[in-house]
Parts: sequence; structure tokens; C-alpha cells
Amino acid sequence: MRLLQFSLRTRIFLSMILLVLLASILIGGITVFQYKEEAQEYHRERLERKEEAIREHIKFVIESTTYEVSEDNITLILKERNKINEISQVHNMPLNIYSLDGDLILKSNQSFFRDTTDLQMAPRIMEKLASSSTKRVLLHTRKGDKKFQSSYTYITDNKFKPLAILNIPYLEDDYFITRDLHNFLVRLTEVYLFMLLLAIVLAYFLSKYITRSLKTISEKINQTRLDKRNQKIEIGNVSEEIFTLVSAYNSMIDELEESAVKLATSEREQAWREMAKQVAHEIKNPLTPMRLSVQNFQRKFDPDDPEMPKKVDEFSNTLINQIDTMSSIASAFSNFAKMPAQQNETLNVPKIVKLALDIFNEEYILFSAEKEEILAKFDRTQLIRVVTNLVKNAIQAVDDVENPAILVAVTEEEGRACLTVSDNGTGISEENKPKVFEPKFTTKSSGMGLGLAMVKNIVESCNGNIDFTSKLNKGTIFKVHFPK
Repeated sequence: MRLLQFSLRTRIFLSMILLVLLASILIGGITVFQYKEEAQEYHRERLERKEEAIREHIKFVIESTTYEVSEDNITLILKERNKINEISQVHNMPLNIYSLDGDLILKSNQSFFRDTTDLQMAPRIMEKLASSSTKRVLLHTRKGDKKFQSSYTYITDNKFKPLAILNIPYLEDDYFITRDLHNFLVRLTEVYLFMLLLAIVLAYFLSKYITRSLKTISEKINQTRLDKRNQKIEIGNVSEEIFTLVSAYNSMIDELEESAVKLATSEREQAWREMAKQVAHEIKNPLTPMRLSVQNFQRKFDPDDPEMPKKVDEFSNTLINQIDTMSSIASAFSNFAKMPAQQNETLNVPKIVKLALDIFNEEYILFSAEKEEILAKFDRTQLIRVVTNLVKNAIQAVDDVENPAILVAVTEEEGRACLTVSDNGTGISEENKPKVFEPKFTTKSSGMGLGLAMVKNIVESCNGNIDFTSKLNKGTIFKVHFPK
């Protein structure tokens, strides 16, 4: 599972290196196994050849002897003129001759074993030899780090009657084979080290080539945005799989652009519908009392009434008030729709905030500043609008509080200017907290709910942020951070 956490390029690289290593280990292992098999086959065949030649030599000696060929005379026949040692020297092999009862009766001077004159052939060997269809038994033994084969077969006369048992001990000398194997493995290692270095270089460039197209596709996908025009991927000669992936991505870009256009159109239409509803609703509110006032004035109009001038004044004042309300509605919507222009003035934030608070006469509004001078780049008018809207909200929140208190503070936090407006008003319920900055949301009986939405719009356009904490019936704290 850990390998899956690596990048595709790393996995391709490691896989190729691992493949070369496994191939070298596998070939080395097969080579060693093959050498061992060939060595065993070589020793087996060599012993068979030696045994056949020795038997033919003994047969020749038996046929040319002057003694009667019998089991009892076999010792005399092979002792004559030291024939046993002559045969041993000619074939360069040690020989042991056992009687049919298993007693050692002759042995050559050349022997790998200690003196076995007093020893008898093991009964199990005689049983195997007697029951063998080939009348031959081959045993494998080991002494220390040396391996031996011992061949047991019958010596017979010309009528195939057994006269004695021939034993040929054979030392498996693997020196030359081991040397050849060692030399081969050294050369194989050198070749595979070169192949490994070559594989590392090839794996690096091959993995880079394979993943280059995927990296391009990945970068393009990361850059894909719904709110902007996305570029298609243009790649030259690539594999069929990469071409299919690129084609799918380019098709997705076409579909995404179509969807984005449809979504933008739908959102604009929805926004205009919502705005039209809101404007219509807000304008209807003052139109209704204006209509009633006109109808009432029309019904009660009497030119001879001595109080008519006074009634005309009252009627005019009512209409003017409603017209002012409609004008403020239009201004509010205009201000909300217009993105605040960033003037990037260097302002002394405590001074501007104090100036913005001068329009409020409430004695419970308190101001404090951590320093007399905290400089920040901000638009003067926008900062005043932010302070004014937040303080107005706080004043409305403490309307029904017995001992109202509003604290406006300017501090520095983590290299940014911070404006805090806190009150001990009614607070905001958990249900309403997510809606606070939404346009048209308000808990008041009057107003359009655009104040905090406009504040958020101004602050975020200056790379700042606004948040709040509130507890029901205990108060609310608004915090505005913006870069210095």
C-alpha cells in the first residue's frame, strides 16, 4: 500500500529498476541450479564410464588368467602381478573387491577412505544389490565438505556367474566447475550492473516522458475554473490512452463553457427578478399611504373651509415624507449595487472612526483606541460607511435594553488593523446567524436588510474580512480586519 502513495512517475521508475534486479537474481539462481544439475550429471556419467571400463579391464584379466575362474580364485587372479593396483592406476580410480558374503578381500593402494580391511559391506547394500534389476547400487555420501559416490556391481565370469562384488569410491571434485561458475557469475554481475545503470537512466527519461503528458493534463485540470474561459489541451504525438484522456478533457471544457454561460444567464435573470421584487415591494410601501392621503384629501376638499390651508400643508408634508422614503430606497439600492471604489488612501484609522462617531448623539457609545495612530490603506468614505452601518445596527439592537452600552475599539492584531463594535443588545439567534450578511435579510420592522451586506462587500473588496460572535439577550461583537 505504501508504494501506491508514490507518484506515477516514481512507480514507473521503481518498477523498471525492480524488474531488472529481479531478472538478474532469477537468472543468477537458474544459472547456479543449472550448473549444479550439470555437475551431478557429469559425475554420474563419468562414474558410469569409469565403472564400465574397469569391469571390461577385469573381464580381460579374468579371461587371460591361468587360474580356474571361480569365486574362490578371484583373489588370486586379481593379486597376480598386482593386477588390482595396475587397474586402479590405469583408470585413476580406487578399487575395493568384496566377496559375495560381503567381506573385503582386496583393495587398491589408491583410496580416498581410511583402511576398511576389517570392515564388511553393509547388509542393506547387499540386499539392494541382490534385488536390483540392473545389479548395480549407487550410494551418495558426504564427509566434511567433500561429496562421494560409491558404485557396487558384480564381477562375473563369461557365463555371467557372480564371482565377487566390485566397489568404486568416487570423489565428486567440483573445483573446476565451481571456478567456472564463479567466473560466470562475476561476468554476469558486471553485465547486470551495467544493465542496471542503463535501466536507471532509461527509466528516468521514460517515466518522465510518460508522465509529462499526464502532468500537463493535471495542471490544466487544476487551472479549470467555472467563472473564466478555460484553454483546451494541445498535445502532439501521444499514446492512444493519453489522446483519449485529452479528448475527454477538451470535451468537458466545451460542455463546461456551455454550462457556465447558461448558469451565468440564469443567475443574472434570477438576481434581476429578486431585485425587481424587492424594489417593487419597497416602493409599494410608501405608495399606499400616498394614495390614501390623496383620496382622503379629494373627498374632504372644501374651498370654503377656513382650515383648508392647514390641511393642505399636512397633506403636502405627508406626500413629501413618502417621497423622501422612496428616494432613500432608491439610494440604498444604488449604493448596494455599486461596488465601492478603492482609493488606497493612507488613513489614521482611530481618527477616522472617531470622526464617523461624531454624528451619533447617544451617550452610551464609547470609543477606545490601542494607539493614537494606526495607519492603513483604505478609502475614507468607505471606512465611514462601515462604521456608520455597524453602529446603527448596534443602536437598534440595544433599543429595548435597560442600560444600553456600545463600545467601538480600534486595535492591531497580527499586523492588521482591527475595528470592533460590541453591544449588550438582544443578540442574534442561532437560526439567523447564517443569514446575517445576506441581502434583504433583516429582523427589524423597517429597513431593507442591505446594511451588513454592503459592509461585507466593502470590507472584502479591500482584502479584509468581517466576522461576529453573538449570544441571545447578551450582545453581539462585530470584528473587521483589514490590511495595514
